[in-house]
Amino acid sequence: MAERTTIARPYADAAFETARDANQLPGWSGMLALAQAIAADGRMAEALASPKLDAAEKASLFLSVGGERFSDPMRNFVRILVEADRAVLLPEIRALFEARRDEAEGVAKARIESALPLAQAQVDEIASALAARLRKRVETSVEVNPSLIGGARIFVGDTVIDGSVRGKLAAMQQALTA
Repeated sequence: MAERTTIARPYADAAFETARDANQLPGWSGMLALAQAIAADGRMAEALASPKLDAAEKASLFLSVGGERFSDPMRNFVRILVEADRAVLLPEIRALFEARRDEAEGVAKARIESALPLAQAQVDEIASALAARLRKRVETSVEVNPSLIGGARIFVGDTVIDGSVRGKLAAMQQALTA
C-alpha cells in the first residue's frame, strides 16, 4: 500500500499545484472524484487493462465518459495518467490531493465514534473544542459504535482521543496487569 501512495504522490502534488495556481481546488476535488469513479467502473477498468487498445484510445475512451465535466488541464492530467498506466492510482491520488487541500484551507476532519447517537448540539460542542485546540476549522462525521459501551472516541488525522468506557476499562486492565 505504501508503494502505491509513493507512486501516487507526485501526481497528487502536480494536480494540487495546478488547482491551487488556478484557484480551483473545489473544482479539481470534484473532477478527481469523477475520474476515480470512472476508473473504478468494471468496464472501464477492463478497457484500461486491455492490450487491444493503445494508450491514446484508452485516454479517449476515459475522457469521453467524463465529457465536458473535465476542464482542459484535467483532461491533460487524465491523459498523462492513462498513458503512464496510472489511472488505477486515482484513489490514492485523490486522497493525497484532499489531504493537501485540507491543509491549505486550514481544515481538520474529525471522525467521532460514540456508543449512542449524538445530538447535533453535542457534535457542535466537540467540533468547537477541537477547533480551539487545533486552531483549524473542523469538519465532523459521526458513527455509532455500541461496542464502546459508553462515551466516545475521536479521530483527527493520526490523533485519537479515547473517552470511551471500553478504552478506560482497557487502560485500567493494563494498569492492573503491569
